[in-house]
Amino acid sequence: MTDKAALRLELKERRFALSLGERREKGCAVTAFAEEVLFGYHHVLAYAAKDPEVETLVLINRLLASGKTVAVPIIEKETRTLRLSRLMSVRDLEPSTFNVPEPLSKEVPVSPAEMECVLLPLLGFDRQGNRIGYGAGYYDRFLVQNPHLKKIGLAYACQEVEAVPTEENDIPLDMVITENGIREF
Repeated sequence: MTDKAALRLELKERRFALSLGERREKGCAVTAFAEEVLFGYHHVLAYAAKDPEVETLVLINRLLASGKTVAVPIIEKETRTLRLSRLMSVRDLEPSTFNVPEPLSKEVPVSPAEMECVLLPLLGFDRQGNRIGYGAGYYDRFLVQNPHLKKIGLAYACQEVEAVPTEENDIPLDMVITENGIREF
């Protein structure tokens, strides 16, 4: 097992060790901090969370209610890429590839060039802003093609590690938001 694979397993266990109540409580704090950060953006690319990731639907609803343009990624498994769809309502989301909620039947294509920042799911992060995801590289490939995006990770504090093993194609975060606050890199 590689260092990254072992770390992914450890980080998944850390997340699953949090009770539903703990995840909700910590998620509410993450949402509050994220709203502060996202106040200055008009076009936000957000992931639609799957359990046990930091929940994003409340945040997405608040962004939509405040008049912001919100897009979500749609996974293209065959090409291992992401395409974007503008989200009009969280009710348009349905479980899709990897059980990730996507607006497949209500897709409204949007260009990544329109987005200003991206909220990133992650398994872990370190003090230098390195992120470890699920291992398929969808976001890293997307970020290489869209370097203008401010990269914001959403995580629980227990997902922080001393050091994430990195490779040349790994893209670091600009910021991570946990229940303990906002950290810029």
